[in-house]
Amino acid sequence: MVELKTDTSIDAMHEAGRVVGRALTAVREAAAVGVSLLELDEVARAVLREAGATSPFLGYRPSFAPTPFPAVICASVNDAIVHGIPTGYRLRDGDLVSIDCGAELGGWVGDSAISFTVGRPRPADLRLIETAERALAAGIGAAVVGNRIGDIAHAIGTVCRKAGYGILDGFGGHGIGRRMHEDPSVPNEGRPGRGLPLRKGMVLAIEPMLIAGGRDDFHTAPDGWTLRTNDGSRAAHAEHTVAITETGPRILTARSTP
Repeated sequence: MVELKTDTSIDAMHEAGRVVGRALTAVREAAAVGVSLLELDEVARAVLREAGATSPFLGYRPSFAPTPFPAVICASVNDAIVHGIPTGYRLRDGDLVSIDCGAELGGWVGDSAISFTVGRPRPADLRLIETAERALAAGIGAAVVGNRIGDIAHAIGTVCRKAGYGILDGFGGHGIGRRMHEDPSVPNEGRPGRGLPLRKGMVLAIEPMLIAGGRDDFHTAPDGWTLRTNDGSRAAHAEHTVAITETGPRILTARSTP
């Protein structure tokens, strides 16, 4: 069942989203060659603590997971697409990093993700990240009253496929509100004009996940969480929590531009 949020609820979700935006900005600023993924997780934890927020990631255990998630960020490096567990791995020159973070504040949840490079970037990585951001922007642009879920999916998929990238098979965005994952699911590829109609008050986490090699398949790492590309190519992830309003999409997890 899809819950339609009131304007007051969306404002409250925006407060949670602002915390997520601050956490992602702080993590990106802290990321440098030699910094560990665990240190980045602690940066995000500090932002959440300061805001009086909690993490919907920490302790989360969906049906596929062998253990509860142990961190407040997902930190996915290079061929890791999503759900990377922060470890003692220290970032190296040229790494491509995707950070996913959530915050719960006042009973409402925000969820967002960014990808960036550390040190000297590879041009191919910059193109991949830029395309992920364009795909996200296209999906957000389609999140308007009168459209359908398929219009968001088609907008994202068109950008990804035109650039020659793969799309993580079977994963996509989702509704969000009191819980991190709510109905409806939001695929990253689909047919326009199909699926659930978009209505005022729906709030969606829209999140394209791109694979540089052009294939869609993946495998789960031994930790039971991290999803990696089968061909070893790099991946990028971009996400915002977005409310559908009468005046157009409202991004609830906006962050400062470095």
